[in-house]
Amino acid sequence: MTKLKRSTKMSNLFQNLKRSVEGSSKDANSTNGRKVPIGTRQQTEGSTGWKEGLGASLAELKKRSPYFHQVEEDVRKNQKSIIELKIAINSFQAKDMVKLLKFQTSVESFLEGLTDETQVLAKFEDFPAKKLEALRTAAALYSKLDTIECNLKRLEIVAPLNKLFVKVEGYFNKFKKELDAIERTKDEESTKFKRYDIHFDFNILTRIKELMVDISSSCLELVLKETKEAKAAKDNGETLSKTATQKKENAKMLWRAFQLAYRVYIFAGGQDDRANKLAEEVAHEITADSQQR
Repeated sequence: MTKLKRSTKMSNLFQNLKRSVEGSSKDANSTNGRKVPIGTRQQTEGSTGWKEGLGASLAELKKRSPYFHQVEEDVRKNQKSIIELKIAINSFQAKDMVKLLKFQTSVESFLEGLTDETQVLAKFEDFPAKKLEALRTAAALYSKLDTIECNLKRLEIVAPLNKLFVKVEGYFNKFKKELDAIERTKDEESTKFKRYDIHFDFNILTRIKELMVDISSSCLELVLKETKEAKAAKDNGETLSKTATQKKENAKMLWRAFQLAYRVYIFAGGQDDRANKLAEEVAHEITADSQQR
C-alpha cells in the first residue's frame, strides 16, 4: 500500500503557473502581431509583468502550502528556544572534545524537530550558521577519530595468524587513507576551528598512531612466539613433513608481520623501543631462515 496519492490541486496549480509564465512571455514578444525590438518599453513592461506574475503565483503557493505553514508555525512556536540556541552557539567555546560532542548532540536533537532547519533559522537575524557548520564538522571529525581509537583498543591479537593479519591489515588500510587526508588539512582545519572558538584536540591522531604501533608490535611478538614453538616441536621429534610445512608458513608470517610493522612505522613517523627491538628480532629470524634454504 503506497502512501502516495493523486492531488486534486496539482494540475490546476501547474496550468496556472504555465499560463503565468508562458502567457506573459508571449505578450512580451508580440504586440498586435508585430515583433517588439529588444529593449523597447513594451518588451520591458512585458518582462516586468512576467516577473510580477510569477512572483505573485509563488507567493500564492506559499500561502496555500501546508509545508510553508508548518515552517511559519515552527518559527512562532520555537522562537524563544531558537534565540536561546543562537546565544548558546555564539558563546560556546570548545577545548574538551567530550563537551563538544555533548553540546552538538543537544543542538542536533533540537534542530531535528524542525520542519526545515534552513528555512526556519533564516527567519532569525544573525543566526550563527557558519559557527554551527564548524561545530558540526568538528564533532563529526572527532567522532570518526574516536571510533578508530576505540576500535584499535578493542582489537584482539590472537591466533590464527593469517586471520589476524587479514583483520589488522584490512582495518589499517581502511582508516590510513582517511588519517593521511586529515593530516594534510590539519593546520587549515585547526585555524578554521579556532576562528569559532573550537580548539580541536588533534592529539588523538598521535594516540591512534601509538596504538597502531602497539598492535603491530603485538603481531610481531605473536609471530615470534609461534616460530619458537615450531622450532621446539622440531627438536622434540615431530614428523619432518609437519615441521617443514609449519616452518614455511611461519616464514611467510614473519615476513608479513615485518611488512606490516614497516608500513605502520612509515604511517606513524617512528616507533618505540619495543617495536624497534621486535622488528630487529623478526628481521634476524627472516635472514636466518633464508640462509638455511
